[in-house]
Amino acid sequence: MQADVLDRTVENELDQRVGELSSQVGNTPLFPITRVFNKPNVKLFAKLEWQQMGSSVKARPAYRIIREAVAAGQLNEGKSLLDATSGNTGIAYATFGAALGIPVTLCVPENISSERKRLLLALGAKLIYTSAFDNTDGAQIEAKRLFAENPHKYYYADQYANAENWKAHFFGTSNEVINQTNAEVTHFVAGLGTSGTFTGTGRGLKNLNPDIHLTSLQPDGILHGLEGWKHMESAIVPKFYDSTLADQNLEIDTQEALNLIPEVARKEGLLISPSSAANLLGAMKVAEQVDEGVIVTVFPDNADKYKEIIDELF
Repeated sequence: MQADVLDRTVENELDQRVGELSSQVGNTPLFPITRVFNKPNVKLFAKLEWQQMGSSVKARPAYRIIREAVAAGQLNEGKSLLDATSGNTGIAYATFGAALGIPVTLCVPENISSERKRLLLALGAKLIYTSAFDNTDGAQIEAKRLFAENPHKYYYADQYANAENWKAHFFGTSNEVINQTNAEVTHFVAGLGTSGTFTGTGRGLKNLNPDIHLTSLQPDGILHGLEGWKHMESAIVPKFYDSTLADQNLEIDTQEALNLIPEVARKEGLLISPSSAANLLGAMKVAEQVDEGVIVTVFPDNADKYKEIIDELF
């Protein structure tokens, strides 16, 4: 009896700590892009997603996945959160895990940036490296193997199949976009990785206004330099990816996106990541197609974790 009471007390304390973090997730600013791209009657905005706890857009799904797992009793004391990641989701997991006392084990490709490795280790995450040639697909396979062999040791978050991923954007990001644009948004543009940002935000926006045009972005080939993005035709497709959701699909060239980073820094005062630059490039391509509209994209993170790339560009 005493053990049961103690267990419930620990669970209640964890629930409370999780709830206290909710104000630190989401509600990111909407930044107007006015100098890198300017066209009469067309407005272009980007959500600055690194301005929340966890330092990237992945804070939203990571927090919601953890919150729902705690509420369901799947992350009881001693069990480690397990997932595959290329970096940002892992950093968000590790950030919330450290704040909540939840151990985090991550399967990551061995070629993730040194900055990300240092951050993850500093936050207390246990890293299991997989082949760089297999990208995050190989990390997913390894995470599934570990969970299958040790189901009582891990809670397998599985960001590529967990519906809480896209729901974080359905209930959060889409409403923020509507409110911050005074419901004037006409187009939403985002790249595909887990596809959670595009799927959740897109579904949420369509639910609020079916006329909002959705454009999904992906790399223009199997070999690309956009960390976290997927070339869907050659990758393990995320379980909740909906190929019918987008009104338009565009391919993005990595080098063309990278070339935008110095220009955005000097003209807009933002030092953004490659994936943010790729989203901006896609949004600019959409803006070139229309005569009027309010186009919104997301900047998943800034350049803090991409020192090697930034050194080459400046």
